Amino acid sequence: MIRVGVVGGTGYTGVELLRLLLRHPAISLELITSRGEAGRRVDDLFPSLLGVSDLCFTDPAGADYRQCDVVFFATPHNVAMGEVPALLAQGVRVVDLSADFRLHDVAVWEQWYGESHAAPALCETAVYGLPETHRDAIRSAQLVACPGCYPTAVQLGFLPLLEAGIVDSSTLIASCGSGVSGAGRQAKLGGLLTEAGESFAAYGVAGHRHLPEMEQGLSGMTDQAVKLTFVPHLVPMSRGIHATLFATLTAGDVDLQGLYEDRFADEPSVLVLAAGAHPATRNVRGANVCQLAVARPQGRDTVVVMSVIDNLVKGAAGQAVQAMNLMFGQPESAGLEGIALAP
Repeated sequence: MIRVGVVGGTGYTGVELLRLLLRHPAISLELITSRGEAGRRVDDLFPSLLGVSDLCFTDPAGADYRQCDVVFFATPHNVAMGEVPALLAQGVRVVDLSADFRLHDVAVWEQWYGESHAAPALCETAVYGLPETHRDAIRSAQLVACPGCYPTAVQLGFLPLLEAGIVDSSTLIASCGSGVSGAGRQAKLGGLLTEAGESFAAYGVAGHRHLPEMEQGLSGMTDQAVKLTFVPHLVPMSRGIHATLFATLTAGDVDLQGLYEDRFADEPSVLVLAAGAHPATRNVRGANVCQLAVARPQGRDTVVVMSVIDNLVKGAAGQAVQAMNLMFGQPESAGLEGIALAP
């Protein structure tokens, strides 16, 4: 059995991670930490876990991670970077769901997050946790930096186009919508039902923290310079990401449908829809899957890709479990076989 610890199991990503781990056939959940909830039963805070867990939250100050083979960090940024070096020194492998190690360039990280990085050397050695592009490296990784939710949907959508070198990579556009759970579980004015309900609004247009992560990942798919215009929107739903992506073709006669079907034919967590179909967030709710569709409206030179994921599953906790499976030689979809919820 893989002995697992979770740091920060009280947010939306944390409880989603617990939901997946507790039904995984090859793991033993050893501890879950929380300063604010130390001593409280997990199923008292999250009644959805009644009957599947009798664990209590542990104060991280007294947590013994040496009993764990792998530790997940489901924490805000700047927490993992302070604790991960000691865990790695103890031989514990780490899967970080925060943004602390996603960017290789420390100066860029510090620019976007407005503080000094506590473990800059690990930014270069951390393996980016997108299995569709880094599968082999994840298998041997000691530290995996899981992608953000927007970057997952955007990178998977653009991947075949950039690998094939058939679009202008300097004029990419991503218009994306996210459910309110993407903002976290803490009470915020913009996340209130009366503020977000029956409304649709862009935010972070001048600059969003996921932008450098996306440009870094997209640049690794091509030998050309990549520039992305990214516009996120808040959508009045609890979970889900819908990314509508635009790219300008530089090649003439291209079988876009065949290109996407061939690229993702062996990917367990990516499904390319039939030509003419449009994906919807409701069709991936609760599932560790990205649904894609590609089109060329009016036969012109603009390619439109539609990419949908559940931001808490393929965009966070599910992808983290997918990475853990690779790290420990498990079937990649172990514990992730759940079918999307409908309605």
